[in-house]
Amino acid sequence: MDLLLLHPPSVYDFRKNSILYGPVSDLIPSSPVFEMYPLGFLTMTNYLESRGLRVRIVNLALRMMNDPKFDVPHFLSQLQPKVIGIDLHWLPHAHGSLEIARIAKEIHPDVPVIFGGLSSTYFHRELVAYPQVDFVLRGDSTEAPLYELLQCLAAGRSVAGVPNLTWCEDGRIHQNPLQFVPNSLDYIDLNPARIIKTVLRYRDLQSVLPFAGWWQNPITAVFTVKGCAHSCVTCGSSQEACQRLPTRTRPVFRSPRNLVQNMVAIGKFSRGPIFLVGDLFQAGQEYAYETLEFLRQTPLKNEIVFEFFGMPPLEFLLAIDAAVENWSIELSPESHDEAIRRVQDESIFYSNAEMEAVIEAALALRCHRVDLFFMIGLPQQTYQSVQETIDYCGTLFHKYDERFSCFISPLGPFIDPGSLGFEQPERFGYKLRAQTLAEHRELLLKPSWKHILNYETAWMSRHELVEATYDAAEALNGLKLKYGLIAPKDGQKVAAEIAQARQLKDRLNNEEDNHSLDADAMALLAGEIHQFSVSTVCDKRELFWRRHLFNFRLGGILPLVWEYVREELLG
Repeated sequence: MDLLLLHPPSVYDFRKNSILYGPVSDLIPSSPVFEMYPLGFLTMTNYLESRGLRVRIVNLALRMMNDPKFDVPHFLSQLQPKVIGIDLHWLPHAHGSLEIARIAKEIHPDVPVIFGGLSSTYFHRELVAYPQVDFVLRGDSTEAPLYELLQCLAAGRSVAGVPNLTWCEDGRIHQNPLQFVPNSLDYIDLNPARIIKTVLRYRDLQSVLPFAGWWQNPITAVFTVKGCAHSCVTCGSSQEACQRLPTRTRPVFRSPRNLVQNMVAIGKFSRGPIFLVGDLFQAGQEYAYETLEFLRQTPLKNEIVFEFFGMPPLEFLLAIDAAVENWSIELSPESHDEAIRRVQDESIFYSNAEMEAVIEAALALRCHRVDLFFMIGLPQQTYQSVQETIDYCGTLFHKYDERFSCFISPLGPFIDPGSLGFEQPERFGYKLRAQTLAEHRELLLKPSWKHILNYETAWMSRHELVEATYDAAEALNGLKLKYGLIAPKDGQKVAAEIAQARQLKDRLNNEEDNHSLDADAMALLAGEIHQFSVSTVCDKRELFWRRHLFNFRLGGILPLVWEYVREELLG
């Protein structure tokens, strides 16, 4: 293969280490191993394969989760890639990514190793100094530079002209200009048909699955934008973060036609929900309505999930209802406290009354779900404020039907590098405990998520952040039971898991060096992924969308299988 793309676990030795990861991933599809690889793997694969190269994706994190005996060195030794690519997009992979690179380099010492992703971009000079890293491609759009780099490596040419590239030669770090910053995203696509063909080629479906449980919850994310127009304090993709990296000075979008064409392509193979990543209104009202018009003209039956950063006009909800048969919305107010919400991002401030008007309007239509997401660890947020957020959720549960739900999660394990909170911590009341890549790698090996957090605030210590999280989760779980939003057995299971996590957390050494665990606690935590760190703020299945008897469309998949067989037979 021309390129082997490897997705690492957060911590390489997670199957052996004794770590209480905590509920840092309960509100995202993946587990604390962060086994969901970035969408860029799919767009890079499509871009390169369409130009005649062969690419293989291997989700090592998921393979390691699913098979305790899966031997990473042995597996890699059976492959003969020309180049290896590893993502360090999210900082929680700071340990696993470099360990996978080290192992790969030991097995294939002459095979170049390329890193990419937002965290790779931020720490590019520190990263390329590691002996197992040969190149770092900077930016949020690297398909074209990656192709150029692969061409140079195959031909033995100098890489000095490859845009966005950081590389090291004779101990000297070279930083090529960030010249590839496209002003449209229409040049790339997820192209599910091509991904299915790569699965057939390597006869390896499990390495391409995006996260554990995907078969039961086959949601597909479709990005509408790269970059952002907003300034959320803790976000590594905010407007300020993109300018600081720098990846781009303004957000860039896919055209409505291209966006909907991609959704239709996905709908040929999957009945699962399609999540539109990014608020359509970032590109303006005309863009948002044009997207709905294209959707109205398609026979797409999949559930479409819209996320809004601000509050959309109520007439836009009517337009969604007229254009889309199955739809839901997600809102992230972060806190019930409007003052805290304003600090988090003044550019998209809205009042609770405005938000409730949107919820009521959506539920008066055919909207299947309205989900609200709150966060713990925000500027100016106190323990008492977190509990008041839960009280507010109870008020909303009383007003709305079972299609409405609320979720709360700690901001963790890290504040994103490049964000305002990371770059100007004192201004926003944060105290950072790690700033370099190496320091974050060390934190990831701590025995408890309290000690893994890279921050605390002027209003809550790490201890208080942990206590506020478990108390809020317990209270919110009780409210969902009270209002019949979850089954009694599911609510009781979550309550039991919260209690278990609390007991174990209390047994961990609270000293600042926190290196020693008692033998019983260490035995409980050894290789722990799910028991104390999954479904401990809510049952993860609450995030699942409506399931179908058959989640996939064989009528779309079988012709591709036949087409692949014909191509192989014809050579």
